[in-house]
Amino acid sequence: MSSDAGQQHPLGIYYKVWILLFVVSFFSYMVDYLEFQGALRWTLVLLFMVIKAGFIIAIFMHVVWERMALALTILGPPVVLLLLIGLMAVEGNYTEEARFNYMGHDRDAVALTPADLHGGEHGGEEEAH
Repeated sequence: MSSDAGQQHPLGIYYKVWILLFVVSFFSYMVDYLEFQGALRWTLVLLFMVIKAGFIIAIFMHVVWERMALALTILGPPVVLLLLIGLMAVEGNYTEEARFNYMGHDRDAVALTPADLHGGEHGGEEEAH
């Protein structure tokens, strides 16, 4: 039995991380309040989300105090999934760009509505023939 069994962590670290989570959440809300747009907005939102999730997993789920093998077992699969999602996004962008460049698809194309297909609005009323 190791000497780590039954060890308690000081409450101060939990309070500090809790306050830090409030600070990061404040910055996350400021992204909306200051009306950032485009890639900057989503980069900041995702960055703050990852920071908060990292602190919660590390401290409140006690992963920081676990053995490295267990930590990698817990954190490894989500990291691999994120990598695969990123690769799929890159491939999707490449495929879309190839369609625009080589197949003549219109970038400004708009999907047809049922009214476009049926020659006007029917609104539930049918004309008598």
